[in-house]
Amino acid sequence: MADAQETNERRLRRLQQMRRTGSVAKASEALDKIWKAGKEPDSIVLRSVLLRADGERSRLTKLVLPRGLALRFYLLAVFEAQCRLGTGDLWQNDRALKGADSWSTLVAIDGAYDTASGAYNAVLGSMPPGLRDSARAEERWRTRKLEDLRLRQVKGALRTLEELGQEDSLVSIPRGASGHRLYEDFSLMGEGGRGYMPTPDVYSVPVRSWTTAETITLPKDFFLKGWIQVLNPSEVATWLVLRMLSQWAPRKHSVSGVFLTTRPRMQGFGLRDDAWEDGCRRLLEFGLIRHAQLPEGLAASLEALGNPTLTALFPQPTRVRQPYEPHFWQMTDDGLTKDALQTLDRELTHRREALADAATKRAQHGPERRTSYASADE
Repeated sequence: MADAQETNERRLRRLQQMRRTGSVAKASEALDKIWKAGKEPDSIVLRSVLLRADGERSRLTKLVLPRGLALRFYLLAVFEAQCRLGTGDLWQNDRALKGADSWSTLVAIDGAYDTASGAYNAVLGSMPPGLRDSARAEERWRTRKLEDLRLRQVKGALRTLEELGQEDSLVSIPRGASGHRLYEDFSLMGEGGRGYMPTPDVYSVPVRSWTTAETITLPKDFFLKGWIQVLNPSEVATWLVLRMLSQWAPRKHSVSGVFLTTRPRMQGFGLRDDAWEDGCRRLLEFGLIRHAQLPEGLAASLEALGNPTLTALFPQPTRVRQPYEPHFWQMTDDGLTKDALQTLDRELTHRREALADAATKRAQHGPERRTSYASADE
């Protein structure tokens, strides 16, 4: 429980700092500008090969890392490509890494937190003394340091995407004469990775397919409302897998929900229990998924029939889940239309209060339990 409180507090602190600096708002505005200046797609098409496991893990789950922007950056690059390019067009990068309208402007970060001081203002420690008397100069210095940190994190994301392996790498970065990486000239690879052939499988905008054996679609609001910025990698991975299942079996999804047990989840997607279970819990809290509910018309029909056998065939929100039975989930895309930062701020604040109440109750009941154990021993 202490770990849960610490993790929640750390995440809430980062969100509130991004609110103070306007980091999420600025990144969302940059993405909205790209969307409006381009083809304005209602949804982004993602090849499902990114999700499928090859051996123990998929390219997706290799990017479920506690730190870094790799998964987020890849999805942002796909979004940018589909706003700019037509179906079948090959990737061409005409965007700088830093500066106005650059790749760095598309990602939101909280900044460098100093654990010793418990503050984000440690960057002012390296500020020239002559500038410290001006609030405006301090703000410019803080903004510059945040831009430098954002650039370092974008470069780190590119390295991670390249270092997935010779065949699995999701970007290719050329080298200069001295062997150093030329980050500005990176190329995006397809969702299946660079491939085995000498010629790399450079990203091209996929054709929309009716089957998720090939593609899935992601609503534009996932990018434009800030969700891509504030969800952590395991939540994004869980959301993508659930989305694939919902589109692969749309009727089942709408009637009784979709689910995954451990073995098919590990074999099919390489997503481990802790990432999946925690991801589902948070997505439920944030309003992006729900426990399966009957369609209104079908629910009314079953109620009118009054047949308990028919009703029992469909999972109900009030039905008691049996031990080891998986949860049945439905996507709630209406949740994506809400402001992501505000939603997470509210829900994580509620969670902070719930965790604090639980800790208080344990502390209160702890002495009573110890006393009862002692009495029993006597």
